[in-house]
Amino acid sequence: MVTGSSIATLVVFILSIIFVIHPVTISLPHLPRLHVNLTTAPIIAIAILWAAQCLGPSQIRDGIVGTDGVKPYNILILFFSLAYMAITLDITGVLQAAAFWVSNKGGSNGWKLYIYFYLMLTSLSILLGNDPVILSGTAFLVYYTKVAELNPIAWLISEFAAANTASMVLFVGNPTNVVICEGFHVNNAAFTAYTILPFLACNFVCFIALGFQFRDSKYLPRRLHVTADLDARSVLLDPIGAWVGSILLGTCLIVIILVSFFKIDVWKISLPFAVVKLIYDFAWDHYRYAHKIPMLGRGKVETGKQGAAPDEDVMLAVLERTLTSASRELARAATESTTVNRAVSHPSTEAPLPSTNPSTVSPKPTSKALFARQRSALIATRSHLHAHFPTFFTALPRLPFALVPFAFSQFILIESLAHQGWIGVFATWLVRASHRQIYPTIWLIGVLGVILCNISGTNIGATILLTKVVRAADFPPHSDRAAAIALAVASNIGAVSFTFSASLAGLLWRAILKQKGIFISQRMFAFWNVLPLVVMTAAGLAVVCIEMAVLF
Repeated sequence: MVTGSSIATLVVFILSIIFVIHPVTISLPHLPRLHVNLTTAPIIAIAILWAAQCLGPSQIRDGIVGTDGVKPYNILILFFSLAYMAITLDITGVLQAAAFWVSNKGGSNGWKLYIYFYLMLTSLSILLGNDPVILSGTAFLVYYTKVAELNPIAWLISEFAAANTASMVLFVGNPTNVVICEGFHVNNAAFTAYTILPFLACNFVCFIALGFQFRDSKYLPRRLHVTADLDARSVLLDPIGAWVGSILLGTCLIVIILVSFFKIDVWKISLPFAVVKLIYDFAWDHYRYAHKIPMLGRGKVETGKQGAAPDEDVMLAVLERTLTSASRELARAATESTTVNRAVSHPSTEAPLPSTNPSTVSPKPTSKALFARQRSALIATRSHLHAHFPTFFTALPRLPFALVPFAFSQFILIESLAHQGWIGVFATWLVRASHRQIYPTIWLIGVLGVILCNISGTNIGATILLTKVVRAADFPPHSDRAAAIALAVASNIGAVSFTFSASLAGLLWRAILKQKGIFISQRMFAFWNVLPLVVMTAAGLAVVCIEMAVLF
């Protein structure tokens, strides 16, 4: 029954989504600015609904602990554990070394190199997930296209599409996959068995669409101005760490898939592996620090500018030496740009501490002087810790901490919708539209999933909402499974969409490009993504239909 409270709950939920998509800053007199965005909008919505008694402590608890087999804390612990291992592996320079190796294989053939990069980014995203590849791959492509004098748009759009499409293969590739596995009780190994064929179809037609729309030589020249090979080893900053990180991450993924048959919470596997990796990082960094072994590329190459991230220094120095078509000024300009999550800098790059003149210091230090002294002490402490343990303090700011309040808030808000009866209403509409049949369910959930990724506050919110709706619809087992796989396809390719906020990866990607001096408007982003998204939706859902026809 629709009541005033239920209408108010739905309106507040929609408003929170609007502010996630279009953040605003509210200025109030005599008060600090209020930023209503991805992090704050859902929390403000919860506070308003709680004050209006549209939700209570039980909904907040259910949003944190979980219901119907979906455990938010399990999802977040799993995601952060794997994210830490993937990011620390990336810090060793593995992704940059792989990119250099692929560049050498592609040579001066523009189309050949484009294909190789697409395949490399796809393979890495299957294993590491989309966020680490977006983080490192975007920075590399920006520098590479600048130095090679290429139009970056074709390469960046390709990277974004490849990374997000490939994340549907393993259930740990995207938080949405974990929501689906838990919400629909899909075995982790079975998830990959179901999604591998739709992924292959999506990946193939996506590349065809990208090649078609970037066929002009101004986007993809037939010949590149490359005259020498890139030294892949020079950007592998920590070979030992790369081996250890690869072994730990690979073993963790294998164990998670094996124990999925025994219904063990996956965070109980991923967290111990992450703790082992954390202990190793501290121990290995301390050993290198104590023995004065260069860490994260320090001392390997000389660059003309201090202050950039060590791995970027190495990468840029190699690019400067080997790609002769670039000017020194271009590489220097690239060096001066900073990353979104700045990696560790050498202590000497910090600003000099403010000096004091004894003749001018008053007997009683002012509050301003005390603040300056405390700030200087904090800077010195931070510099020392960064120098001593660079791996951890480089990885820490790269972890997607904004996901924590956002994900919990989305779970709580959707619990409030269920409390007010909206999930039941949506489930009734779905039953009437699909008649609980397999093929209508696949296309309804798939297309709705893609659309809701754009208008539901990232693909996480869309996946949580649709999972709840389908479960409330009480579909027969075959239609329930079809809905799960269709949603898995939609929630991953839905990131390759019309709004940056369709995924956290999209927001990260835009922020990195902005820091690198490349501005891609919302309109341009939608324009280049529309064709790949349409063909992937059609191909992916068609393959899901074929799978269900064979299985059921």
